[in-house]
Order: sequence, then C-alpha cells, then structure tokens
Amino acid sequence: MLLQHLLKNLKDYRFYGLSLALLAMLALFINPQVIKRQAVYNFTVIVDITRSMNAKDYQLKDEAVSRLHFVKQALRDLVLTLPCQSKLGLGIFTERKSTLLFEPIEVCSSYAEIDSVIDTIDWRMAWAADSRIGKGLANTITQLQNRGSHIVFLTDGQEAPPVNPRYKTDFSDLKGKLKGLLVGVGGLQNVPIPKYNKQGQQQGFYQQGDVPHRSTFGMAPTSSVPVEGYNARNAPFGSAKVTGDQHLTRLYEPYLQQLSKEVDWVYHRLETSEQLSKALQIPMFAKQQQVLSDSRPYFAIFTLILLGLVYFPRLSRAGEKNLLEENYKV
Repeated sequence: MLLQHLLKNLKDYRFYGLSLALLAMLALFINPQVIKRQAVYNFTVIVDITRSMNAKDYQLKDEAVSRLHFVKQALRDLVLTLPCQSKLGLGIFTERKSTLLFEPIEVCSSYAEIDSVIDTIDWRMAWAADSRIGKGLANTITQLQNRGSHIVFLTDGQEAPPVNPRYKTDFSDLKGKLKGLLVGVGGLQNVPIPKYNKQGQQQGFYQQGDVPHRSTFGMAPTSSVPVEGYNARNAPFGSAKVTGDQHLTRLYEPYLQQLSKEVDWVYHRLETSEQLSKALQIPMFAKQQQVLSDSRPYFAIFTLILLGLVYFPRLSRAGEKNLLEENYKV
C-alpha cells in the first residue's frame, strides 16, 4: 500500500515541485555565495558644517530644510546605493581644515554605524566660525592624498570672511594628486542665515552689521582710487564702513567651479540624492574587483515560483482556458 502511494506520488509533478522547493529552502540556510566581478568604490566624504549650511533653501517632503539636513539625507541615501565591498569614510570641515570622524569602512557590514554617525553631524561640532573653503580643500587633499580614497567635498562655497585676492590658495602642487568630486550645496538666490544661541535655539537671522563684508587680513589690494582713511601702518584698508550681503548666503557656484578646475576635480551641484549617487558611481571612481556575492535571493525566488506552481495551479490553468476561449471566439 505504501509502495503504491509512493509510486503514485512519483507520477505527480507536485511531488517534484515540493522536493525542489525544500532543497532550495535548505540552500538558504547554507548561505551560498558566488564570486563575481563588479565595480566597487572608496569615498571619503567631507561635509561643510559652517553657519551658512544652516540656511534653509532645500525641500524634503514639502518641508523647508537646511542645507546640512539635506546633505545628511543625501549621504544616507548614497550608502544604500553603493554596492557591497565599497567603502565610505566621513569627515567635517570648518575654519581652514577638515577632520576625519572615521576612516573608510565597508558599507554593507557597517551600514548601521555609518548611518548613525551621519545622523549625528551637527553645526555645533565646528571648532571655529571662519570658513576658508580654499584652505580647507587644500588641507583635505594634503591629508588624504596617500589614503587610496576619492574625496567628496560638500560645501556652499561661502568664504567667511571674504578672501583677500592677494592670498588665494595655491593648488599647483596638489593638482591631480587624487580624484574627487566637489559638490555645491544650496540655491543660487540669497537666503538669510539662521542665528543660534549657545543652547542651539534660533534667535532670528544674521543682520548686515553682524558679519564682516571684506577681508582685513594682510596687505590691502592695490587701487588707483584714494581710499578714505587710508594709513599704511594703522589702517591699510581705510576707515570707511563697508556693507555687503555676507549676512545672506547662496551657492557660490562659479567659485567652486573654479576651485574644481584648479585641483582637477569634477564639479556637481547637489539637487537630488539620486543625481549625487549617479555622479559618484562612474568609471572614474570605480575599481573592478572580484567579490563574494550573496546568492540567497535567487534561491528564495526559485522557491516561491515552485510553491506557486504547486499550490496555485488553477491560476495558470484558468489563464490557459481564457486564452483558448478568446482564440475560439476569434
């Protein structure tokens, strides 16, 4: 009797379907992996955390958010799109230099740690209020030029106080030292910069009299026009009050484009997370290598297909029947 029942099952396609499904499910517990060749990436991301990055000229879910908030969300989305075996490091910039928070680590096995650190980046981590973008970029390249990682430098490009034209950063010794992406953050129209107290509570916005509108460092630029109150020793920049729009902020795109040329980098304006991911995952930044790939998803899909054929055969038969009826009517 048992033998007859077994022979009957051997003639039933469902027996083979369930048997194969069982084997496929067992393979899921074995965690099979295959070796394949794919592009991987190694990035060290440096985020500008100076005061102008608190300006709100981005939108997320119909809500105005700061540049820094938008950058953090774009980076969290970027980590999700990078293939496994890629690495990501993170650092912050303020004043004249950048500081690493952690060296590049593998994005899949360390996803939780990377995401957590990105979430904690805050403007209050800044150790000075100045913002010397050119100096900071040069400092970053000098630090990381022998690390084997590509730099992603995100900033709005606003120098505070403005740079004296006599003392622009010289990149001649750093040009082409490593590949990188200079990312411009913010909109092209001026917006106010939020002003916060020591407790991190906003108290209005910076006004024209709160910030310097020109540099008073070093020698004054030469001019054929007499400068009011000029004194070579005590007032080389004159005594006239200078006004401007440095209490407002915008993306200084032409300046960043010029910097990217001077260091032989690619420039990209941050508009969406998707565009940033595409700008980074290009052959210039890729390294082809053999990696272990998890093949469990394929076994899981195969199992579901087999179970569907076994337990829902009427669906396929109904489809065939409808097709035959339509052909018959024609």
